[in-house]
Amino acid sequence: MRGLRSLNVGLLLAFFSTAFGLYFPPHVEQLPTITAQTSGSLIVLPYDENFLFKCEAKGNPRPTYRWTKDGMDFDPHKDSRLIIEESSGTFLIPNTKEKTKYQGKYRCYASNKLGTAISEESEFIVPMVPKFPKEKTEPVVVTEGDSVVLECNPPQGIPPWQLYWMTNDLRHIEQNERVSMGLNGNLYFSNTLVSDSRDDYCCFASFFRIRTIVQKPRLVLRVKPSQGDDDITSVQKRKPSILVPSSHSTTYIKKGEELELECIAEGLPTPAVEWIKMLENLPTHTQIKNYGKLLTISNVTDQDEGKYMCKAKNDLGEAEHHFQVVVEEPPSWQEEPVKSQLAEIGSDIHIKCSARGKPQPTITWKRNGQPLDDFPSTNYKVLDDRIIILRAEQRDTAVYQCEASNRHGTLLVNANVLVMNHPPLILTRSYLEYATMLGKSVIMDCRVFSSPPATINWRREDPEGSLDGERYSLLKNGSLQIHKVEMGDMGQYKCLANNSEGTMSLTTELFIKDSTRIVEPPQDMKVKRGSMVELECQVECDPTLRRELEILWMKDGMNILSNFSEGYFTDDGILQIVNVSHSDQGNYTCVVRTSLDQDTASAYITVLDVPDPPVQLTLSELKDRSVRLQWVAASDHNSPITEFIIQYEENHWEPEKWKEIIRVAGSQFSAPLTLYGHINYQFRVIAVNAIGRSHPSMPSKRYKTPPCAPDRNPENIKIEGHLPHQMDISWEPLLPVEHNGPGLEYKLSYRLLGVEDSWKEQMMKRHSFVVRDTQTFVPYEVKIQAFNSHGWAPEPRVVTGYSGEDLPLAAPEDVSVEVLNSTLLRVSWSPVPQTALRGHLGGYTVHWWQTQSLLNSKRIPSEKQSLTIPGNRSHTMVPGLKPFSEYSLTVNIFNRRGNGPSSSSISFTTPQGVPEQPPILRATNLQKDSITLVWAPPHETNGFLTGYLLQYQTVNETLGELKSVNISAPDTTQWVLRDLQDDNWYKFYLSACTQVGCGSAISEEGGTVSEAFTMPKHSFPEVSTVSAETSTESYELSTSEVTSSDLMSSKQLVASQEWFVAIMCAVALLTLLVLIGCFVLKNKVGKYAVKEKEETLADPEAQVMGEESPCEYSDNDEKPLKRHHRMFTDIKEDDSSEDSSTMSEDDGSEFDEDGSFIGEYSGFKRRVSTEVNRHPVTS
Repeated sequence: MRGLRSLNVGLLLAFFSTAFGLYFPPHVEQLPTITAQTSGSLIVLPYDENFLFKCEAKGNPRPTYRWTKDGMDFDPHKDSRLIIEESSGTFLIPNTKEKTKYQGKYRCYASNKLGTAISEESEFIVPMVPKFPKEKTEPVVVTEGDSVVLECNPPQGIPPWQLYWMTNDLRHIEQNERVSMGLNGNLYFSNTLVSDSRDDYCCFASFFRIRTIVQKPRLVLRVKPSQGDDDITSVQKRKPSILVPSSHSTTYIKKGEELELECIAEGLPTPAVEWIKMLENLPTHTQIKNYGKLLTISNVTDQDEGKYMCKAKNDLGEAEHHFQVVVEEPPSWQEEPVKSQLAEIGSDIHIKCSARGKPQPTITWKRNGQPLDDFPSTNYKVLDDRIIILRAEQRDTAVYQCEASNRHGTLLVNANVLVMNHPPLILTRSYLEYATMLGKSVIMDCRVFSSPPATINWRREDPEGSLDGERYSLLKNGSLQIHKVEMGDMGQYKCLANNSEGTMSLTTELFIKDSTRIVEPPQDMKVKRGSMVELECQVECDPTLRRELEILWMKDGMNILSNFSEGYFTDDGILQIVNVSHSDQGNYTCVVRTSLDQDTASAYITVLDVPDPPVQLTLSELKDRSVRLQWVAASDHNSPITEFIIQYEENHWEPEKWKEIIRVAGSQFSAPLTLYGHINYQFRVIAVNAIGRSHPSMPSKRYKTPPCAPDRNPENIKIEGHLPHQMDISWEPLLPVEHNGPGLEYKLSYRLLGVEDSWKEQMMKRHSFVVRDTQTFVPYEVKIQAFNSHGWAPEPRVVTGYSGEDLPLAAPEDVSVEVLNSTLLRVSWSPVPQTALRGHLGGYTVHWWQTQSLLNSKRIPSEKQSLTIPGNRSHTMVPGLKPFSEYSLTVNIFNRRGNGPSSSSISFTTPQGVPEQPPILRATNLQKDSITLVWAPPHETNGFLTGYLLQYQTVNETLGELKSVNISAPDTTQWVLRDLQDDNWYKFYLSACTQVGCGSAISEEGGTVSEAFTMPKHSFPEVSTVSAETSTESYELSTSEVTSSDLMSSKQLVASQEWFVAIMCAVALLTLLVLIGCFVLKNKVGKYAVKEKEETLADPEAQVMGEESPCEYSDNDEKPLKRHHRMFTDIKEDDSSEDSSTMSEDDGSEFDEDGSFIGEYSGFKRRVSTEVNRHPVTS
């Protein structure tokens, strides 16, 4: 770089032509260049339709074409039988009978006014059909033991070909160390036998490319027996001599071809041939063929060159032959010639043509296809492998040809030399926009065509700035490279090119973009085979590059969508793999790229699966009752094997049914197995890891154990007595594999315990036996021993059991009861003697039943209850009694046979208890200082009701003091609480009481209203029905409701607009009176409750009200301190009395004037009804 404001460098034309290829603008004249040609030889084959001689070239002006054949001009256009391509010099020779006339060597010339390029020489060969000459051969007659050669002399043809010897009936002549065929096709006999005599030795030649097989006329060989002076057959032995080759030879072979050295010897006995390379070993790729007579080396190299020797030996001596092998090679370019040069007028031009080969190639120069000697010139210098053109002029423009040749081939190159001067022409388009990322490099092009070479100058335009520093580089092709781009590099740049002929410039602009980067890379994952997995790759990039952003997924370096599309789905940076298999394991790379940069991130997917089955099962340490099984674990598929399960199968008792025999740790690969006798086993192994079990392994070989006596006796002996005078004995039989041999039986032995000394024995094959005529429930000793044809099992253990049971004979005595409270009783008795039990003690049963209620002295139908006490006990607790009742009770004993007689019944009574919780409690008639509470009496009083305990407290922000009111009148069902604070929320607790105490309380909440909002009597027309029903009675409560939310909203309304509230209350009261009058007139006759129920169900608003179940009377005491509740108001105006219990004589219960519920509850079901505004309400 020079200076701060600009950079400049001279373009080297040689660099242009060699490194980048010389580019000529379309309007500049160019020399012709061959772009396509036919090279080598064209051999005419019978199945080809035609034969192509291609010649195509480019140049400006467009080239014209001419051909030569065997060095003479040849015009394809003058032969109508040829097919011509008008756009080039190409023509085709059709496969006709006249094709022989076209044999020869062809070359194409492409010319324009600047020069001529020539093609390589190509030969057109029309092979003749090979034929053996017709000749008459005389029989070959030799004496037994002599050597002989049957000559083949095959005709010449197109290689490759194959030679072989056969008989007339197409059977191959057998070849061996004595008889073999040489490379020339001759059949060599090292010595002859009388059996070699034949009259049908035929040589065949097969030419594959022309699909032809030819046969030589048959040869006759006569071998005469050898006879001595005494007419006895005798064959004279002799030492070896070399038949092929006949003299010392030097073999020249082209590098890369196959070397073949042949050494065929004669002698008797038949000689053996061996090969040696002098002074070193034979090459490693040497092959010896044809029974030792042929040495071949494929793909020969320089190292295979040298001296070889073959040695033929027999018992009488040896013979040798030496081969000199010379490896040669065809011409090749030592330095690639320059194919195109642009030179300024007056410069020196060097054209170099350096080739190597063996022998060293000969270099021949031509100009425009003519020998260089035909162009006498004072400014040429030819120096072996190069030409120097001194002070070149425009007339020196031409195509110079260089040919390098030796006996193995020829190389041809056309070198175009254009001598001219031209002003700079910038080939790069102006106003190109370049973009790159911060920190990256960018190259801005400025390619120039000029002669002489132009000087390139770069500078900053907008904004102006220096290009000095290490970050700026001017490349040899004129481009400017900026390293580690900064934001300040963005702007316009100008490239200027000038030489002696003129000046030219271009302007470009550089933009800096945000880098593309992966912000959420994919993560390594472990997944089970068959599952689905997703890899996520989230990217950030410059907004202007978003459209061209491309996200690719690679697996182990290969594009997934191009190579593994099945089972993979991609969408917006997410790669989904469905039904994961083992082949999906690998490294996955997310590649995000734009035209300017890219980023990558990788993750590894590990596929987990059950292990592969173990392999190579072997048995060792074979013994009568044990064996050791060994195996080799297969792949665990990335989840370690935790254990191995060994299973066995036997083919006698349960063939093809596999059973587990043992489990071992995953680190073990063998296990000792304990076996049963007389079983033909085979084993298999299952590997287990965290994913699951593998498939079973292939079974092992079978192993049969010898028979032996049983190892054990039956177990789980059961001695039962299903009938009083017999004893049933059963046991768990041995498994079939536990028989250990044939003929399994059981010996049953039994005797009375402590009475009999001798055993009674039974032999049987079944596994049960009945001993009859026994005493009732007496002890026996029993033992069972297994036996097979090989002996007895070990001595069995003795078990004790009893014969059959009978029903107990006695009832428990001294039965007494102790009443602990109103619901709990303690019962005790004296145990029954063992003699009266007559069986195994089961326990005792207590029976009791209620005879009457002391509350109303009514008798109750007997309904017995019972409690079973297992084991030998003499007392128990009886819970769940009804208070204030009279009961009867009995006790009996039982054994496995059944129940004994019951004891005499005894009677007892339970004291009074506390009442149940009242079923209903409602707060009604809410005033500023009073609330009326209405309730129903409890279903079960459990004694004489003495009154109620009413407690209440405020539940505003905090709990207030708990106050109590004792209501001594048991018939009271409503109470007015007075002197309450206005605008407060209260919680009420009510419990019923007897002489014993008070029961559990029911709770309810309600609130007083503020002084400004006093709830008017009969102010709400809405009527709600609350009912409760038990198995013995039902009751009904009807009140008008005001919700707490209504109250709270009313308070806010009063505080803001009291006058509006007063007006609305008056309007509501008038509206209510009018509605009541209408209802009275319309329903004067009345309606049934069922009809009203149907109408209520049909009304959606009524259905919403009905969601509060009539049976839900008990409130939870854990309600929030403040919540919205429905508040009941009286239907009629409340009187001032605190206790009102007036009851109608006609009806058992009804609502009184202030809406309270009064009723007496008894043991039968009662229907209560009342009429509100002449509307019947029932439950």
